[in-house]
Amino acid sequence: MVTLAVVGAGSRGNTYAGHAVRHGARVVAVAEPDPGRRARAGEAHPEAELLPGWRELAARPRTADAVIIATQDADHVEPAVRLAGLGYHVLLEKPMAVREEDCVAIVEAAERAGVVFGVCHVLRYTPYTRATKELIDSGAIGEIVSVQHLEPVGWWHHAHSFVRGNWRRSDLATFMLLAKSCHDLDWLHHIVGRKVVRTSSFGGLHHFRQENRPDGAAARCLDCAVEPGCPYSAKRTYLSFLGDPDRADWPLSVLTPDITEEGVLRALREGPYGRCVYDCDNDVVDHQVVNLEFEGGATGSFTMTAFTPSAFRKTRIFGTRGSIEGDGNDLTVTDFVTGATREIDVTAQGGPSAADGHGGGDGGLVEAFLEAVRRRDPGLILSAPRESLHSHQVAWAAERARLTGTVVTLP
Repeated sequence: MVTLAVVGAGSRGNTYAGHAVRHGARVVAVAEPDPGRRARAGEAHPEAELLPGWRELAARPRTADAVIIATQDADHVEPAVRLAGLGYHVLLEKPMAVREEDCVAIVEAAERAGVVFGVCHVLRYTPYTRATKELIDSGAIGEIVSVQHLEPVGWWHHAHSFVRGNWRRSDLATFMLLAKSCHDLDWLHHIVGRKVVRTSSFGGLHHFRQENRPDGAAARCLDCAVEPGCPYSAKRTYLSFLGDPDRADWPLSVLTPDITEEGVLRALREGPYGRCVYDCDNDVVDHQVVNLEFEGGATGSFTMTAFTPSAFRKTRIFGTRGSIEGDGNDLTVTDFVTGATREIDVTAQGGPSAADGHGGGDGGLVEAFLEAVRRRDPGLILSAPRESLHSHQVAWAAERARLTGTVVTLP
């Protein structure tokens, strides 16, 4: 049985720990500075030792086989480096870190220690991705020439996480491509099977700005005369999630531990999630396009936008012998030799968001990590440390391209 320590008992840490227990692991320690979250983790894992932080875990001899690190993005590097050095196998939430040099330091620490190391690139582990990759590797569409890929963040999800929430400002967290879309840049790297060599990018913060605030809008949705007709009403969004057990874990648990109408309304009255989206201190982009050139000359285009339903990613892959179109549930494959089109149903295991398990990706990732630890076989992790590092470096290169208006060549 694999034993685990959990560093960071927020939404993602709890999710991964829950999957781990369902796959036969045992949580023996939880390090979490917030007393309420720490207590709730203790209820979920009654045998676990509860610690106020990762430093207390690192101050003692290794107490578990592996560690899940799911602190805030800016707080990944120290525990990852220290705990890998103590011999813990590491499952690290994405992004690895908010500075490029820190990502390098984490990868080098894992390599020095010789531990199993995985980044939570959950999209690689969905049944949909596995089926797509198998088609490409089988030669069904020949050589990939170009790819179009869309990340539909979702209007309320973007407002929750990237306007009102923890990832709203690049100085408090990081820029949007790294915070949200490193999933997608990694997915494209995985599907094409080649590294990115050049990138350009365009985008910005178009809508969630003070000058777009409607006449008569208040600072908080609960006080707002125009709230009933606003797509980004916090009151409508969060109250509609009451009674849905999936939404209780995310996003409602981010607002308040009191998942009742009274508790949610109190959070909207007093906390950041009740603010008008046109009256926040956000600065991350709400739309961005990224152009990619891969080794060998294949090209890709990636679009991230807030202004969609919350849905699965949508992709078109164009090869020399055929093409694939996919939407997270179904694949349409066209054969250029016969002209035939076939449909492949790879129905996702859940919905597209964190509340739904990322279409089966969360569970698939944790299962692969645990098996890699049991067998001491890092090859069972679908994204090797240097692959994850490359995907992160593509995000930094694309953001530099957006900010400078240039084409950036990766080293």
